[in-house]
Amino acid sequence: MAAMPTDRLPEGDEKRDAVRTMFDTIAPRYDLVNRLMTFRLDVRWRRLARESMKLAPGSVVLDLACGTGDFCVDLAADGHRPIGVDLSFGMLASARTVEPLVQGDLLELPIADGSVDGAVCGFALRNLVDLAPFFAELARVVRPGGSIALLDVSQPDRAIVRWGHGLYFNTIVPRIGGVLSDRSAYAYLPRSVSYLPPPERMVEMLGEVGLLDVEHRQLSGGITQLLTARRP
Repeated sequence: MAAMPTDRLPEGDEKRDAVRTMFDTIAPRYDLVNRLMTFRLDVRWRRLARESMKLAPGSVVLDLACGTGDFCVDLAADGHRPIGVDLSFGMLASARTVEPLVQGDLLELPIADGSVDGAVCGFALRNLVDLAPFFAELARVVRPGGSIALLDVSQPDRAIVRWGHGLYFNTIVPRIGGVLSDRSAYAYLPRSVSYLPPPERMVEMLGEVGLLDVEHRQLSGGITQLLTARRP
């Protein structure tokens, strides 16, 4: 099984295998560490993402890179019908939801064309081998009129906030992860931000696959970003 390299960021198949192994490893304490290191702000970010889609009750919504099922739990509580998809079997085995879960690659979703009303993805864009095929898959599986909401980490625009966030993200987070879970995995987390294209490029990429009303928002001072769009 592949391990996450400590001296460089992996690419291609090596990245996919390393990410899957990493999440298999940290799955048992993933929720605990998340709540601690975000001070439960992740709960608010997921709520904003769900609200942004403006879906009718009973909508079928994909939770992509669902992990232990946070979005699935919230979507079900909203009255929707979530389906979780994740590459990591360890994450799925540790899931806290009773909703349907599927092990699969987000770049080749085992979902029929235009068969879901919406899709969410929480903090996984930087873990994908390539964003272009993922965005194309979103446009394929979401029905006309459906919507998407994608969360991920970000870099604050204001210098003082960026400095404080960098100190916390690069120093404190790996220590929290090292004590409670796996240090190498949480050392990868701040480094993985460099995988993400600039926000304006991601907005362009979503438009290139035919999605409309693409918007980018910075949340909580810019430490998190939210991308939203709809299928025409």
